[in-house]
Amino acid sequence: MTATHKDPILVVVQLTGANDYMNTIVPYNNPIYYDNRPTVAIPADQVLPIDDDFGFNPVMEPLKSIYDQGNMAIINGIGYPDPNRSHFRSMDIWHTAEPVKIATEGWLGKVVRDLDPKSENVLTAVNFGRGLPRALALPGVPVASVGALEGYGVMAGIAGQQRRADALEVFARMYSPAIGTGPTMDYLGQTGLDALKGADILRTAPESYHSTVEYAETPISQNLKGIAQVLLADFGTRIFYTQQSGYDTHSNQVPVQPKLLEDLSTGIADFYADIQEHDASDNVVLFVFTEFGRRVLDNGSGTDHGSGGMAMAFGDRVKGGMHSEYPSLKSEDLLEGDLHFNIDFRGIYGTLIEQWLGLDPVPVVGGNYEQLNFI
Repeated sequence: MTATHKDPILVVVQLTGANDYMNTIVPYNNPIYYDNRPTVAIPADQVLPIDDDFGFNPVMEPLKSIYDQGNMAIINGIGYPDPNRSHFRSMDIWHTAEPVKIATEGWLGKVVRDLDPKSENVLTAVNFGRGLPRALALPGVPVASVGALEGYGVMAGIAGQQRRADALEVFARMYSPAIGTGPTMDYLGQTGLDALKGADILRTAPESYHSTVEYAETPISQNLKGIAQVLLADFGTRIFYTQQSGYDTHSNQVPVQPKLLEDLSTGIADFYADIQEHDASDNVVLFVFTEFGRRVLDNGSGTDHGSGGMAMAFGDRVKGGMHSEYPSLKSEDLLEGDLHFNIDFRGIYGTLIEQWLGLDPVPVVGGNYEQLNFI
């Protein structure tokens, strides 16, 4: 089950609710930005400059430091044709890499299947958070979904190796009769057994974890700490997933979004410092995405659903800098008042799948799409 030093690991962070791209990477030298955002615009003298035209939201100093070290890529103008402004449908599209028809197979579920075709490791993929993201859902692919590692698992509180083994056997007998009675019951039975095995293994991760990094008590920081604990426990996990909610800033954006971005920045910086401290950062890429951007014109209190968003990638092997072109803010270049996308998100997935994980992206994303060189 142990991963080798060369096995690439992908950590995915989902910003749920549609993060406002223009107030994250701010076009602070563009008067059109300020003309359209009398309420929510970031003052130019507060922006953390990247260059003469763009800069970070001022709360993102921890990520600016990683960017300055060359280990952060900003992926501009990401999206897909005929953008959908529904949270649910757009997130489904991102999760399944299928913008046209309704699909159920998660893109990362397919990746996990290709990484571990015989399902030999029940911990090839681990999600931190409630439920199972559709991105990871695929019949026959085991995925462990964790709320918190401390006290996690049905074996929690049972001391002694033999007693734990006996208890696990009792639970296993509850699921085993389902196997062999039909495809659906096979799936449910095996999923139950896999969940038991994964839970019993994962709960041991904190026992061997020691770090000088003190994570914040925010949900995103604690989830990233959990990811670090499992990653450093060397269970052979190749795909990690978590999310941060709250980005649907139709109102009160000025106080709400900066707090979210601050928590995100602190969590990512601490996670990166943690795995660097343990000499475990050279085979990890962290990828951050959101379902779409927000409208160019503010609504007097916040911003409404738009298109043409952004993504970010972090890691020792990431080629830092600005990738793809920041979309034009000129009115004649907008799509119904929104930013146009410049790069199809399936090409970004393809970059991660092929250039980082070493797999064929075509079966996962359904075709050949332009890739970028951020890895």
